[in-house]
Amino acid sequence: MSERTPQEWVGAWSDRRAALTPDREGLVDATTGRRFTYAELDRRANRTARLLRQDGVGSDDTVAVVSRNRPAVVDLFFATGKTGSRLAPLSHRLAPPELAVLLDRVDPELLVVETPFAETVSTALENADVAAPRLLHLATGGAPSVATLDSTPYASALPEDDAPVETAAPAPGDTHLLLHTGGSTGTPKETEITHRGVVWNSLNTITAWGLRADDVTPMVFPMFHTGGWNVLTVPLWHMSGTVVIAREFDPGDVLDIVEREGGTVLVAVPAVLRLMADHDRWPETDLSTLRFAKSGGGPCRKSVMEAWWDRGVDLSQGYGLTECGPNNFAMPEGWPREKADSVGKPAMHVDARVVAVGDDTDADPPTVERGAVGELQLRSPHAADRYLDDPEATAETFGDGWVSTGDLARVDADGYFYIEGRTKHMFVSGGENVYPAEVEDAIADHPAVGEVVVIPVPDDTWGQVGKAVVEPATAASDDGGDGPLTLAELRAFLDGRLARYKHPREIAFVETMPTSGPDKIDRGAVVDRFGD
Repeated sequence: MSERTPQEWVGAWSDRRAALTPDREGLVDATTGRRFTYAELDRRANRTARLLRQDGVGSDDTVAVVSRNRPAVVDLFFATGKTGSRLAPLSHRLAPPELAVLLDRVDPELLVVETPFAETVSTALENADVAAPRLLHLATGGAPSVATLDSTPYASALPEDDAPVETAAPAPGDTHLLLHTGGSTGTPKETEITHRGVVWNSLNTITAWGLRADDVTPMVFPMFHTGGWNVLTVPLWHMSGTVVIAREFDPGDVLDIVEREGGTVLVAVPAVLRLMADHDRWPETDLSTLRFAKSGGGPCRKSVMEAWWDRGVDLSQGYGLTECGPNNFAMPEGWPREKADSVGKPAMHVDARVVAVGDDTDADPPTVERGAVGELQLRSPHAADRYLDDPEATAETFGDGWVSTGDLARVDADGYFYIEGRTKHMFVSGGENVYPAEVEDAIADHPAVGEVVVIPVPDDTWGQVGKAVVEPATAASDDGGDGPLTLAELRAFLDGRLARYKHPREIAFVETMPTSGPDKIDRGAVVDRFGD
């Protein structure tokens, strides 16, 4: 097979999908109510590709975008596929110094900015050590002035010609997306996602989850995150499904979209799933069209899963990361509810193993016995193999052909994988390993607990002990002070559920957990505030 095989790169996707299903709706913008067929999406991609080429964006160049989820970001995805250039969506949630570092790293030829983030980007560019890129801004009604950003309106810069363009022929191993990691510790790393990786993740998702041409999903992840592209968006476009986007989502909006658009599949972080189940409209919302829902980005509490099961929705947990996939596991057909804490079994084209945590110099660490906890490693044709301009981190994560996830896991006797937390989150108390995820799962079963993070704090007797930081199920103070649950009550609740050395010895309360990335709990911020 030729090295430049079109079935293994993204460039032809929009025009091929338009040729096969021109009248199917591929995208719905819930913010404006606009709906786009695949034929329209391809014509828009052609105009955008012409824009890139007239601005001198070549096959080795990068287009960066700082924006919420908008149709123009979708146009850039398909257009960079056509031109063979790279798309780097950057988080609009970053502070200017953080954004400056990423701009230095991706070094864009063209930078597209949604107007609410003009001031942030302007400040970042002042501090970035990068050649000034061509700037375009995406106008937003009611947005602040873009006087701080010397740029051209994106809409006026687009050529009128939407006829087919000549499509580049990148190699499957060439980079299409530059996606940064969550960045809860330090500046995010930029992962190079190749054309082959995008295609293979899509195939893995379709085969593992049984996606169909008539599937519809509300896309609740931001498009600067792998969840915004590779969890469902690109796989559904592969199948001619429909993706619903919006500038902002709240739980009520997601419920409305599921009912109004006949949503069939949903993937969201646990916090969103919990807020949906707690919403006033939850009991009356018609969820009958949902074939399944997936929780990702952290452990989903059993009480949340039961709320969805009670509504007849097949909710299970998934697992992925920017560096690999992100879709790696699936629940087998007819999976038993007692396996709900697991992420299932490896997808069709994913190898998974659990290896001993120890000497980092061991190039081939031994696998652990079934039931034992170790580090999860993954191997797949959808895996990345490098970070952008970071050889040290690349060697640490991708060095031996397996992706070292940094997550602790175990495999049960039936072959189901369970995520036990991060290797860096594990702590030792009195000589015993404590895995915070296990402790958090037990604490979360208490009716007074909404969210919980367990962190290690110093202790003169045991070296380290656990401290439970709790977001109550009902409002409480935000100063770490009194809450609806005492430490003695919590430890009594945990008796018989966890070994006593795993019990937290301190407790603190927050009104709302800090978040990073797509509504994931920011453990680093919790540690900074409560780690003593």
